[in-house]
Amino acid sequence: MPNLYLLFSHELTDRQKKEARRDLGVKQIYYLPDDLKKLWSQIPPEIPEITEYVQPVKEWLTRRLNEGDYVLIQGDFGATYQMVQWAFSQNCRPIYATTKRKIVEIYNNEEIITNRVFEHVRFRFYKQD
Repeated sequence: MPNLYLLFSHELTDRQKKEARRDLGVKQIYYLPDDLKKLWSQIPPEIPEITEYVQPVKEWLTRRLNEGDYVLIQGDFGATYQMVQWAFSQNCRPIYATTKRKIVEIYNNEEIITNRVFEHVRFRFYKQD
């Protein structure tokens, strides 16, 4: 059974965990360690190139991944692109979560408070051309 490794800054919801196990056949779900989660979620926009910056994430994954494992990759566009390509090169299956945005407006006297709620819909596979 494959494992799922998470490259994103959120916690999975119970619904996402259930879907991963039921629909993808995932055995275990692994989050980045705190130091790498912080690195992944705060990629400095000032640096001109990020290959070396994301190298610690690749090294962590390299020690753990098996062929056929899933890697959920979301974040900085350039880092996501690099890691999706890298995951394919490791014979893993990169995926991302899709969401439905619900906007809730609350009218309170002369104020309007807007809340955005993101509801998980499904996991989707990245594809190679």
